[in-house]
Amino acid sequence: MKGMRARREIGFSEFVALMAFVTCFVAMSIDLMLPALSQIGQDLEVLRDNDTQLIITTIFIGVAIGHIFYGPLADVVGRKPATYLGFAIFILGTSISLFSYSMDMMLLGRFLQGLGAAGPRIVTIAIVRDKSEGPEMARVMSLIMTVFVLVPVVAPIIGQGILWLSGWRMMFVFLLVAALAILLWFGLRLPETLTVEKRSKFSVKIVMNSFKEVISNRVAMAYVIASGLGFGAFLGFLNSVQQVLQDLYHLGAKFPFYFAVLATGIGVASFINSKLVMRFGMKTLVLGTQMITIIISLLALISTFWLGAVPPLWCVMVYFMLVLMGIGLLFGNLNALSMEPFGHIAGLASGLIGGVSTLIAVIAGMLVGQAFNQTLIPIMLGFILLPGLSFAMTYWASRQ
Repeated sequence: MKGMRARREIGFSEFVALMAFVTCFVAMSIDLMLPALSQIGQDLEVLRDNDTQLIITTIFIGVAIGHIFYGPLADVVGRKPATYLGFAIFILGTSISLFSYSMDMMLLGRFLQGLGAAGPRIVTIAIVRDKSEGPEMARVMSLIMTVFVLVPVVAPIIGQGILWLSGWRMMFVFLLVAALAILLWFGLRLPETLTVEKRSKFSVKIVMNSFKEVISNRVAMAYVIASGLGFGAFLGFLNSVQQVLQDLYHLGAKFPFYFAVLATGIGVASFINSKLVMRFGMKTLVLGTQMITIIISLLALISTFWLGAVPPLWCVMVYFMLVLMGIGLLFGNLNALSMEPFGHIAGLASGLIGGVSTLIAVIAGMLVGQAFNQTLIPIMLGFILLPGLSFAMTYWASRQ
């Protein structure tokens, strides 16, 4: 009776809002911290400035691993238990980061944050699928993503505000309170959407056969690698952007506002993608976007010969906005292309594809970020080489 009562009480608008807040924890945990990276590095006595980038990178490693097992887990034990587990791990990781006294302890906490936040993010899609399908599901996911793309815009501004009022540790207090509040909202207001009779029975054989099917599909894996490389270029940017805007251009507390402007590029690209993909098709749009990103970055790199390795700020903002719009066009399309053959095992395939592509992106993004040398050249090279390799993989796959 309690579950039925909750099912009648929660309305459409509240459901969308709840799913959006549950989904946003990965982005919030990353972008909130950007203004504080240098302070955290100083307080934890990091030896190399570039090592503070690991505070961003490590959370993605946790997300990648979480991608692989939360989907199957939610099919076996139900949506809410899997989500509770994710929140519990996220809260543990947040608490460790809050009280960390060394970089190693901080990175352990950040890994657990990513591992935990991956659960609610993945299970949310399954919950929406349980409650709707077809155009209705597309409508709900579109509304959720509208909220999701706002997080990179507002999160660094919130983080900067917290820094003005207190220290960086208060950011983790903010995340802790937010997680507990949303967990309480989720637990009290949303009923279980996967009934016991619809749950899967866990089978190692089925899981392994499904993983083998995904990995052995060469075309799909080419798209997975292409997605990881494209995302890696973005992670290289994300790892370095705080050092670029705050250290090279001395923006200080203005950094979150400039970052917010750049983040709108991805949001705009996601918004117009639905129209462009219907006109050009996914493969043509992806190949064209990759090529344009490479050309823009080549021109930007060449321009450094007369503008210098640290060009004027307005040039950098225009360049970053253009390439981020390109990345925004790649995300969904490459993921959709990689998922096309696996409709019959969508949950397992989505988890494996998300995990593999994210791990590729983490490695590639770390190489770009760690190469930061107080110039923009490593980032530009990242946006040439990684989309270039991504283009090669996409072109090969599209010809099969």
